[in-house]
Amino acid sequence: MRAITPVTENHDIQLVADLANEIWNEHFPAIIGQTQVDYMLCTLQSTIAVTAQLKAGQEYYLLYQEADPVGYLSLVADIDRQKLMISKIYIKRAERGSGSGQHLLDFVKQQCSDRGLGLIWLTVNRHNLQTIDWYKRRGFIVTDEVIKDIGGGFFMDDLIMELALI
Repeated sequence: MRAITPVTENHDIQLVADLANEIWNEHFPAIIGQTQVDYMLCTLQSTIAVTAQLKAGQEYYLLYQEADPVGYLSLVADIDRQKLMISKIYIKRAERGSGSGQHLLDFVKQQCSDRGLGLIWLTVNRHNLQTIDWYKRRGFIVTDEVIKDIGGGFFMDDLIMELALI
């Protein structure tokens, strides 16, 4: 049985950082290189970074399969623009293809609906082809491209994808 719980306690934050370390190291070195993975984990997904993001209003959720944490999600609502951003959505390799990603996406859609928002959007690395395809199969469309300097001599080279719900 799957369950999604909000990240509120230090223990939850540590679980997010641990999941990020596992998932990012198994998935992203082939796409962006190990040095950039290490940098991004430290600056964006460490316990300090996640704590700061939570304090700034970003929401994090853990996905459990039975009692095991198997993924996480981060959302940023923009009420004024009627949009909900999926900032992060990651699933352990062993859980991919099991419906866990769809379960998280359904949760995001419900969050959007509950808040009266009509659009879900996200950024995804342009070379993360399997993930781009996954989103396209679920109705997302590419609406733009962005290259963002994230410091340390690194850039995020992303596509912006959107799913209109209204």
